[in-house]
Amino acid sequence: MAQQNSTLTTALTQVGQANLAGDKRALYLKLFSGEMFKGFQHNAIARDLVMKRTLKNGKSLQFIYTGRTKAEYHTPGNAILGNTDGAPPVAEKTITVDDLLISSAFVYDLDETLSHYDLRSEISRKIGYALAEKYDRLIFRAIARGARAASPVSATGFEEPGGTQIRVGASSNESDAFSSSALVAAFYDAAAALDEKGVSSDGRCAVLNPRQYYELIQAVGSNGLVNRDVQGTALQGGSGVIEIAGIHIYKSMNIPFLGKYGTKYAGTTGQTSPGNTGDFIGPSLEDASGASSGINNDYGTASEFGAVSAGLIFQKEAAGVVEAIGPQVQVTSGDVSVIYQGDVLLGRLAMGADYINPAAAVELYVGGTAPSAF
Repeated sequence: MAQQNSTLTTALTQVGQANLAGDKRALYLKLFSGEMFKGFQHNAIARDLVMKRTLKNGKSLQFIYTGRTKAEYHTPGNAILGNTDGAPPVAEKTITVDDLLISSAFVYDLDETLSHYDLRSEISRKIGYALAEKYDRLIFRAIARGARAASPVSATGFEEPGGTQIRVGASSNESDAFSSSALVAAFYDAAAALDEKGVSSDGRCAVLNPRQYYELIQAVGSNGLVNRDVQGTALQGGSGVIEIAGIHIYKSMNIPFLGKYGTKYAGTTGQTSPGNTGDFIGPSLEDASGASSGINNDYGTASEFGAVSAGLIFQKEAAGVVEAIGPQVQVTSGDVSVIYQGDVLLGRLAMGADYINPAAAVELYVGGTAPSAF
C-alpha cells in the first residue's frame, strides 16, 4: 500500500490558464482588459454622440463639408451644365490625432499577495475612468468652440449658418444656470435655432451639469417634461427628464461649466457645496491649445473659455473624433515582471477631436455677454 501511495501525483488546477495550455496568467490579463474597458465605456458618453472615424496609415483625417445649393428654372433650349453659381460650395475640416494618451500603474507582487481584494481589477477601473474623462473633456471643448465659430464654407456669394449661443435666464447671475424654467426656455430656443439652420432632428442631444439635470427633474409635474404615468419611477431613479423639444439629455461632470469642469459651487446662489470634495470636483479648466504638449488640435485655453459657459446642445454632426488607437490595455510580463517583481498596467489610446459643422452646435451661457470665438 505504501508503494502505491508513492506513485500518486497531484494535478494542479491552473485557474489562469486557457484550455490547460500556454501562459498560466493569460486569463488574468483578459480580466484586467475587461475591467478597463468597462470603466471607459461606463464613463465616456461623448464618443457615441458625435461623428467617430478610425484612422489608419495617416496622422489626420479629412471631413468634407458641403454647403447648400439652389433650384433654378430651366430656359428652353439651354444646355443643363450645372447651376450658374457653381453651387454647392465645398470646404474641408482636418482633424489630427493628438499624441498617445496613457494612464498606468505599477502593481507590486507582494501587495497583490497581501491584499484582501482584487487589486488589479480596482486599478484597471480607475485607469479606464481617467482615459474616459480626458476623452469626453476634449470632445465637449471642441463642441463649445464650434458653437462660437462661423461656417467652414466661406466662398464669396454664399452664406452658411454658423454656431449658436443662447443665454440662459435674463440676469447676470450664475444662478440662472440652475433655473429649470430658464433651462426649458433655452432648450426650445435651441431647438428652433437648429431647425432654422436646417440641422437634422436625428441625433440631437444635450449635456448638462448634474445639478442642472436634477433641477429639471425636481420641476417635473409643473413643467410637463415627463408623462405623469412614469413620474414616480423616473423621479426615484434620478432619470426623470428624458428629452426636451426632441433633445435627449445627458449629464456629465466633464463639460466646460462656469470656468471649471463639474460645478462651480463658490459664489453660486442656491447651490450648497457638498464639502470635503477633493480636487477632482470642479477642477479648473486647463490649457489645451495646440501650444500645449502632446496636443495637435486646438481645444482652447482656460482664459478663452471664460466663466459663463453653462451647457451644450448639439447634433451629432457638430463635432468629429478620430481614433488611431482605440482604448487598449498593455501589461508587462516575463523577464520584466521577474526583474521588478510586479507588473505595469497600462491603458492607452490615440485620438483627436474638433468641431465639424458649427450650425449643429449650441452653447448655453449665463450673464450679459456671450463668450468669444477662438
